[in-house]
Amino acid sequence: MSVAPRLRWRRLGHVFDVREARLPDGFMGFAQAPQALVLDDRVRIYFSARSVDANGGKYRSHVLFADFAPSLDRLIAVSPEPVISRGGLGCFDEHGIFPMNVVRVGEEIRAYTCGWSRRVSVSVETAIGLAFSRDGGRTFDRVGPGPILSATVREPFLVGDPSVRVIGGTFHMWYIFGTAWRRVPGSSIPERTYKIGHAVSVDGVDWTRDEGVQIIPDRLGPDEAQALPSVVEIDGAFHMVFCYRETADFRTNVARGYRLGHALSADLISWDRADADLVLTGDAGAWDSDMQCYPHIYEHAGQVYLLYNGNEFGRFGFGAAVLER
Repeated sequence: MSVAPRLRWRRLGHVFDVREARLPDGFMGFAQAPQALVLDDRVRIYFSARSVDANGGKYRSHVLFADFAPSLDRLIAVSPEPVISRGGLGCFDEHGIFPMNVVRVGEEIRAYTCGWSRRVSVSVETAIGLAFSRDGGRTFDRVGPGPILSATVREPFLVGDPSVRVIGGTFHMWYIFGTAWRRVPGSSIPERTYKIGHAVSVDGVDWTRDEGVQIIPDRLGPDEAQALPSVVEIDGAFHMVFCYRETADFRTNVARGYRLGHALSADLISWDRADADLVLTGDAGAWDSDMQCYPHIYEHAGQVYLLYNGNEFGRFGFGAAVLER
């Protein structure tokens, strides 16, 4: 494929600091996986916050939103409560949703959710659900209690992280699927590896996927875990942003933790890594100096914006950058 011009990003900084924005009562200081919905007078950014289960003290994930001025320089409001309920007993999203990709399709506002539930031998299982909003994106209702994409013979676990766009009349979904659970030295729990896959649909409900086909080449080798793909078209080329890390020793080891990745495609089929185009250098000790993860890219008013989390997997909120043309 032809080489696209190198991208240059201008950092907008730590636009949503949970220590200052004050989440609703009962929620802890996390704002993970920011995802944008452009409205007439604002940009609504959905994110996953955490609460603690009263029975056992374990985390649960809930989706909230923060409304911003279109330039992201002013916070307007934070939702007073979650926009979607947790799944029912035994459902795929019983313990939470993380992340939730919100898409406008004609007059509809849809949410493609990554629901998760706890397991016994491993920590978690995930699947992809679908919900609709009837009030402009303030709340969402599921199409049903089950997922629209989940484990298959070639993708046996950890199907999640959906990102959906309609291109040329076809729905495209980029998502992740698990390739291995492993017991690794130094970790008390099995660790997971996942890769980015692709699916298409005519209606955004029933999907056809190339099961078990990894579309983004590894940079770190087969133990590279890839997460949160997001795609936008810039000057005739498709750009995907995502994050990646090592399978083991990634939580506190900066050299093995999440960083941002970038890939290019001319046809949505073949992708070339171009990570050097997405290096956001922060100051030592800054909110994103040790980790950059869970990105989302979107367009508004002729500008391309990048949202992402920083240190400790989004414990302190999220930041943004804008593409310099």
